[in-house]
Amino acid sequence: MPEGDTVWQTAKRLHTALAGKTLTRSDFRVPKYATVDLTGRTVLDVTARGKHLLTRIEGGITVHSHLGMEGSWKVYADQQRWTGGPAHQIRVILTAAPARATTPTVGTAPEADVQPARTAVGYRLPVLDLLRTAEEQRAVGHLGPDLLGPDWDPDRALANLLTDPARPLGEALLDQRNLAGIGNVYKSELCFLLNVTPWLPVGALPAEHTAQLPVLAKKLLEANRDRPIRSTTGRRGQDLFVYGRANRPCLRCDTPIRAADQGDGSRERPTYWCPNCQAGPAPSTTPGAASSRRTQHRPAN
Repeated sequence: MPEGDTVWQTAKRLHTALAGKTLTRSDFRVPKYATVDLTGRTVLDVTARGKHLLTRIEGGITVHSHLGMEGSWKVYADQQRWTGGPAHQIRVILTAAPARATTPTVGTAPEADVQPARTAVGYRLPVLDLLRTAEEQRAVGHLGPDLLGPDWDPDRALANLLTDPARPLGEALLDQRNLAGIGNVYKSELCFLLNVTPWLPVGALPAEHTAQLPVLAKKLLEANRDRPIRSTTGRRGQDLFVYGRANRPCLRCDTPIRAADQGDGSRERPTYWCPNCQAGPAPSTTPGAASSRRTQHRPAN
């Protein structure tokens, strides 16, 4: 489930593989950019902005991508088999290698032999654009404060959330214009930790929980940005309190966890909650109603 922590990890992996190196292959497999060739240019950095990825390249060019629900970036070494999916799902290929030393020190190997080329392959990317770096705001300017970014501002994030006090909390958390990085998993887990349902109006959130919300959200994402397996519980083998646990007993009270879709129906958004531990309105639904479809859902942008 690509959320802010997953995208942050992806950016870190791409930055390590590509930054400071020269592109030796540039292959865009989308009609709009089929003739674009970035070979010979240096990759400057790769950074995450909410759920968006910005790969900045010499010459003022940014490759903007979004993982959506099923997209991914994979990094491969020379001769390594590509395992991210069939070839027709590849949207872009970027290979980068350090520039060769023109006069290597006697007795040392050329730099290119010490640091081999790496190839980044983007699979199933629903969003892939080329932008002028100076115009990145066209793609990410609408986003609220990034929970894992240098622009994080808890007061601004909270003010954004409270702009529409009648809006259900779960929907407000998913709106990337309020704060960037939360998806269906963290929405459900945050509401559980705050002891309220995702359908509770933002304005009805108890005052102590309101102040705690942005701090808790940041704490959860920061705790997971370097973990291979996301955990909100701190318990080995029981990684999440409610998400994906429909019909299973609540880890606090043993009540069966419920599941439903939240929103206006334009996107399927699986939502999980404990009807005993979490106060507030909730739909009448059969426990587990959304669980069979959760792999098909698309996250907010």
